Amino acid sequence: MTSSPRRPGEPALSELGLGAPAHDPADSSPHTFPDGGSWRVEIPSVEGPEAVGVVLDEASRLDVPVHRISQGSGVWMLRDAEIVEMAEATAARGIELCLFTGPRGTWDTGASVRTGSGGAGLRARGHDAVAGCVEDAVRATELGVGCLLVADEGVLWTLHRARARGVIPADTTLKVSALVGPVNPASYAVYERLGADSLNVPSDLTLAHLTEIRRVSAAPMDMYVEAPDDLGGYVRMYEIAELVRRGAPLYLKFGLAKAPGLYPYGAQLRGVTLDTARERVRRGRLALDLLARHGADGGMSPLGSRLPGDLRRFDTSQ
Repeated sequence: MTSSPRRPGEPALSELGLGAPAHDPADSSPHTFPDGGSWRVEIPSVEGPEAVGVVLDEASRLDVPVHRISQGSGVWMLRDAEIVEMAEATAARGIELCLFTGPRGTWDTGASVRTGSGGAGLRARGHDAVAGCVEDAVRATELGVGCLLVADEGVLWTLHRARARGVIPADTTLKVSALVGPVNPASYAVYERLGADSLNVPSDLTLAHLTEIRRVSAAPMDMYVEAPDDLGGYVRMYEIAELVRRGAPLYLKFGLAKAPGLYPYGAQLRGVTLDTARERVRRGRLALDLLARHGADGGMSPLGSRLPGDLRRFDTSQ
């Protein structure tokens, strides 16, 4: 970021005696990505090769830089040829492709996730569900996928150990889903030590919460600037510069409020999937334009960057 970006509404509010208080430098994150950048762009919920093509075309048309494209239905919902097509298309543009692993609560036998309490949430139930996630991870990485999305602490630790022992490639990155994202600095630090390379946090965390997390962990953070309705539907466009200042290194994600759910994806959802993929890129353009107007668009990681840097881990040798 630039040293003194213009804040939303300034200087008009200052003229009216309603200027905001000065930033406290102690609130700023001391961390960056290993390339020195503060933020990257992720387009989520890109369900299949046709949707990837739409995102790539729209990103070119609107000049939206994209560092990562992620999918939410799961590796198991894609044929080998589709995974290869997605991996090749993103690799050609230097974009990281992230696919979700395995069975998880809402698509498994347990009914507790459909109760008012939410039960065990999206976690992998039993050995067989963990095995399904590992099967997905091995298959996806063999087909050229470099990033895996997980929604279970045990699966995360298992895949981190698999990575450490060469079962999957050592440069595979592991991303924690927004569906189980940590909400306090202690849990964030635990996820980092379990092997997380980037962590989705709920979009309703306050700016102070982000500062608290950054005091204990440098692991990259993922955050929906606009969250889907099933994650709250929050829209935080005017806070982007401050989200980056507090939360760097940060992936800016562009979901869509007031849009139908897409998971698990099938051809019956083709039209809405392509339309929403296109609109997510447009939302990214709107956000980048806003940052530029405020002089806060500096600090983006170079395109092609994907690795998280050195992070703290639990010992995998035992």
